[in-house]
Amino acid sequence: MSSCQFTRREQRLVARLRTPLQVQQWLNALPYNAEPGGDTQRSFRTVVALGTAHCMEAALSAAVILEAHDWPPLVMSLESEDKLDHVVFVYRTATGWGSIARSRDPGLHGRRPVFRTVRDLACSYIDPYVDVSGRITGYGVLDLRTLGPYDWRCAPHNLWHVEQVLIDLPHRAIRSSDGRIARLRSRYHAFMEAHPGFKPLYYQGQDRWHPLPGAFASSVRLSRRIGRDASPKRPSRAEAEPRS
Repeated sequence: MSSCQFTRREQRLVARLRTPLQVQQWLNALPYNAEPGGDTQRSFRTVVALGTAHCMEAALSAAVILEAHDWPPLVMSLESEDKLDHVVFVYRTATGWGSIARSRDPGLHGRRPVFRTVRDLACSYIDPYVDVSGRITGYGVLDLRTLGPYDWRCAPHNLWHVEQVLIDLPHRAIRSSDGRIARLRSRYHAFMEAHPGFKPLYYQGQDRWHPLPGAFASSVRLSRRIGRDASPKRPSRAEAEPRS
């Protein structure tokens, strides 16, 4: 159990956020930490104080909050070919494995607890990971309690040690065909050329995603419009009825 002594503000937040979905919604409401002043790996305490988080900061914050409600503090590292890895909090319920996450990209956020295995959960990120250079090559799960007395919960300093532990963590390989990745990358380039300033949301399986942050609302609307435009049109009565 956590040795972190929560402030009153933190106590109120932790008491309010009792489920993975509630934690995801809280993280969704925070601006994404684009690290304008340089690289950061902030603890839960600093995330609460500053009101912003990137992927690892969000995963660690979720771990702190849900550990207080007896969820194991587990995070999953998604290893990428371009070394731009992703970190998510993972949890298990009676219905399966799910995740909590923040990202610059809509497809890399949390997943509902419907995946049979952690590997299945990791594989749900393969397609959304593909952009100019991204490609998932492996995954690994870390129980943060194995870090011992190291303070990953409320430390005032950057958590570079946790980052290094995740880099060094043994990862199980995830293989995807070169052809599949090439098709996804080509589609990504075509989308970005046609719709600059938007994020792609053409991926399958979105019914298994947690709700997205409001920052992606314009991309969601565009995706729906594209879907409507691509749907087969119903013929008019004149077109449908045979001529006499």
